[in-house]
Amino acid sequence: MGEAKRRSAQGLPPRQVKANTSTKAGSGAPTPWWNPAGGNTGERFVALTTRGAWIGIGALVVFWITVRFIGPALGWWTLADG
Repeated sequence: MGEAKRRSAQGLPPRQVKANTSTKAGSGAPTPWWNPAGGNTGERFVALTTRGAWIGIGALVVFWITVRFIGPALGWWTLADG
């Protein structure tokens, strides 16, 4: 027999739900090192991937400028279209 059926059979009121005391993400409470979902993991992931994307865009621009302008100007190679 379940708890609710037992309480109703004995004429007791329903059990009161306790307030959630578990630590939630962003609560500032320390989390164990092995807990990947604790703390502000989502915010750190977004910040890291955004920074990585901007680094990739910058590297692509530097590569393009090198291939298009610097290399031919220094005589390292010639462009096929020019």
